[in-house]
Amino acid sequence: MSFSTSSFKNPVPVSNGTDQRGHSNNNHLPSGEIHVIFGPMFAGKTTALLRRVDSESKLGRNVVMIKSNKDTRYAVDAVVTHDGTKFPCWSLPDLSSFKQRFGSDAYEKVDVIGIDEAQFFDDLYDFCCNAADIDGKTVFVAGLDGDYLRRKFGSVLDIIPIADTVTKLTARCELCGKRAFFTLRKTDEMQKELIGGANMYMPVCRQHYVNGRSIVETAKKVLESHQVQVELVPEKPLVA
Repeated sequence: MSFSTSSFKNPVPVSNGTDQRGHSNNNHLPSGEIHVIFGPMFAGKTTALLRRVDSESKLGRNVVMIKSNKDTRYAVDAVVTHDGTKFPCWSLPDLSSFKQRFGSDAYEKVDVIGIDEAQFFDDLYDFCCNAADIDGKTVFVAGLDGDYLRRKFGSVLDIIPIADTVTKLTARCELCGKRAFFTLRKTDEMQKELIGGANMYMPVCRQHYVNGRSIVETAKKVLESHQVQVELVPEKPLVA
């Protein structure tokens, strides 16, 4: 079967990145990407993030790493895995200030941006949109999807609709060795953001999360009851 070129009317011209006079068209930037890695604590999120960023670096791409300045557990100026692997980073209170702090010229040369502990950045969605959609950057994001109550933590889940890929990692339940999807807080503190390591948290399966929460709540009630009883006991007068 043959086709006549005359049957294709008004072909749409494809831009080659230059205008009709051969000048470069700055509106044509490389297509950006967003890749999200999340899961409970001790699931290897930071390890996976560093592996992806390191692979991009070995391909000759310019990479930069960012983490929240709230996380000072292992180092202030480096992303550190639980087993001690380090990667230098920018420690920032927010993402919106990164471009200005890093410098516009330096930012233009960056190909890949890695973001660790992403749950602590309230401006995560806007930053990822701008970096990938407008600036053509490849962005790798790693963070917790849920808190110790299994509720949404920060904005990590908000960027799933704009992500190219999404990876949910699991850990090993510290109590039975099965796949762990959740993070159990060992202490009785109630605030949402309580930064800590194995001394405060452990990864658990569904069964041990439910059982563990029951134990924590029971222990808390016992302690509160004991405190009330102690306060109700009158002090005995001192006998001279």
